[in-house]
Amino acid sequence: MVKLCRVLIVASLVFCAGRCYAVHCNVSTTPVSFMNYDVFSLYPLYSTGTIAVSCNNPDKNPMPVTIAVSSGGSGTFNPRQMKAAAGTDLLNYYLYTSAARTVIWGDGTGGTSTVTNNVSRNFPWNATIFGALPQRQNVSAGNYHDIVVVTVMW
Repeated sequence: MVKLCRVLIVASLVFCAGRCYAVHCNVSTTPVSFMNYDVFSLYPLYSTGTIAVSCNNPDKNPMPVTIAVSSGGSGTFNPRQMKAAAGTDLLNYYLYTSAARTVIWGDGTGGTSTVTNNVSRNFPWNATIFGALPQRQNVSAGNYHDIVVVTVMW
């Protein structure tokens, strides 16, 4: 099985606009799990995960929230690499901002993009992260994983 591990972040920030409020945002994720990868397949393997953001904005006004995703253990976005649980093999993969899988989700550097949406107290944001595992990678059988850090800015 090939999968990305979960990341849980809880963040808070104080902002002032006339009156001061403490805004707390909670972030939870579900992993991008590619399950069984066939090294002989002629087609890439696709999967999705989610990044859920909810904030307690007291005024219930929508506020822009931006999500960035780190490069993971490989230190590169294009491609990211999962490491074998046993051995030294690396498995290339990509995380994208949409189902079209054309824009790499990153931190805004190196040709990557972040994603922004409005979040309010009554309207949390469930952002989908789209994963792709390119076909025909010559790697050993086993479990592969990587950990990416999700950063939420508001």
